[in-house]
Order: sequence, then C-alpha cells, then structure tokens
Amino acid sequence: MTNSISRLSRLMKLSWDIQIKKHKNRSKSLFVAWVIMTNEDITVQYLTRRLNRNKPLPQKVVGQYGLFAQYQ
Repeated sequence: MTNSISRLSRLMKLSWDIQIKKHKNRSKSLFVAWVIMTNEDITVQYLTRRLNRNKPLPQKVVGQYGLFAQYQ
C-alpha cells in the first residue's frame, strides 16, 4: 500500500509541475505525467541521449539505467 501511495504522490507532483510550467489544464497534465511515469526507461534513455548531443554512450552508462527502476 505504501508503494502505491508513493507512486501516486510522485504522479501528482509531476503532473502539478507540468500544469504550472506548461500552462496545461489538469487532465492534460495528468495524462502527460502518467505517460512519462509508465515509460520511465524510455524517457531516461531519450533525455540522456539528447543531453549528450547524440554522442554514443559507453556500455557502462547504459547499464546504469536499471538504477531508476528500483523506485517503481
């Protein structure tokens, strides 16, 4: 139960930030937050590649993506 409550609180915090920063309505920001949280592994990989300016990443770095999965 605690895990689901913390997951929901993360979802609500993320949607609130999206709503404020992007000037979206509540349902749209909640939808975007849900998509980001359900696809966290893809989101982290995309952001890492984008912030690295599309340079290839070492295999060691790619292996560390699993660290983010422990908070689900």
